[in-house]
Amino acid sequence: MLQVNNKLYIEVGSFQHNKHGNIVCGDSVLMHKSIKENRTIAVLSDGLGSGVKANVLSTMTASMALNFRKRREPITRTAKTIMDTLPVDSIRNISYSTFTIVDVESDGNGKIVEYDNPDLILVRDNKIIKLPAENLIIQSKLSSTNSDTRTIKLSNILLQKEDRLVFFSDGVSQSGIGNSNMPFGWGDGVNEFILETIKENIDISARELSRKIVKQADLNDILRPKDDTSCVVFYVREPRRLLICTGPPFTEAKDKYLAEIIRDYKGKKIVCGGTTSKIVSRELGLEIIIDLNDVIAGLPPSSKMEGIDLVTEGIITLGSLASILEEDFPKNIDQKGPHWDMYRMILDADIIDIVAGTKINIAHQDPSLPVELEIRRNVVKKLASLLEEKYMKTVKLKFI
Repeated sequence: MLQVNNKLYIEVGSFQHNKHGNIVCGDSVLMHKSIKENRTIAVLSDGLGSGVKANVLSTMTASMALNFRKRREPITRTAKTIMDTLPVDSIRNISYSTFTIVDVESDGNGKIVEYDNPDLILVRDNKIIKLPAENLIIQSKLSSTNSDTRTIKLSNILLQKEDRLVFFSDGVSQSGIGNSNMPFGWGDGVNEFILETIKENIDISARELSRKIVKQADLNDILRPKDDTSCVVFYVREPRRLLICTGPPFTEAKDKYLAEIIRDYKGKKIVCGGTTSKIVSRELGLEIIIDLNDVIAGLPPSSKMEGIDLVTEGIITLGSLASILEEDFPKNIDQKGPHWDMYRMILDADIIDIVAGTKINIAHQDPSLPVELEIRRNVVKKLASLLEEKYMKTVKLKFI
């Protein structure tokens, strides 16, 4: 059987929206999950102004901050290097780029660094908790003769189960500015919105909470954002598990073993492949019902089976899923089709167990079939790599 690890999981999700009329975002969000070190790092940087120039500044800042934290460089050195690289604007006397860095270990111990972004929010026990912070003075060298003193906030925290950390750019806190109901912007109103959103859905994911915050900021600006808006959320909770089974085992003697893995799995379950679903149906005595309402051009429809969350065709659907995963994170994830159903389930999962059968399907070796119809083993390895590196999921791959 698959080994279960019941340690708490730290989910991190983000969402962004460009300033109205801009094709690029002046904010940058970079995230990194180290499986070996059990660390999760996220950086949010807001470049001065908007558009391409702001994007370059924020990307450079976020990249430096992330790389320094990966190597566990001292916070002081990290902040000083960034500030030496990005001095203040000589006219407005403000920094070319702000940043927030959150670095959390698997045991919940975290370090937070904030420079000129709106204050980070800790949500605990349905309350907003103000983090005790130490002000750290950084002497930034602007030239051979001049220097500049700037202050960053440094916090150490021990996160608990069900804690959420929320941080965002000023495009969120200043949204709606000038409106009759919020003349000075959203401000502390975002705190009330966060608490109310969590109250309505106590298990809301980090990804979905960050999306709702940015969407509400857009609404505050009547869907014409006056600034780039970005939000990042950390959520500490029990891990959500997802099982993806595809392909028959190498020998028929393993069919029962495959069925038992699916039957006993504690989490959501996806079965991919006609032959695989028939094995599960036979071994567990379950009926397969094809869902004719799920017909999408180019993809076979999904099916239904009691106790299985999603039953799909195999290689073609997995190939389409891989194409979605390879692209930039789509803004609209509510599209129809079994590959989109799988994508949404993957986004909401933390630990993904992939069980792949190694029996050769003769149909996949037919040279007359499209090149995209790759051998199952290659598709599965590609999926595992994308999920680990791009989506920061914990992936366990098993061939049978």
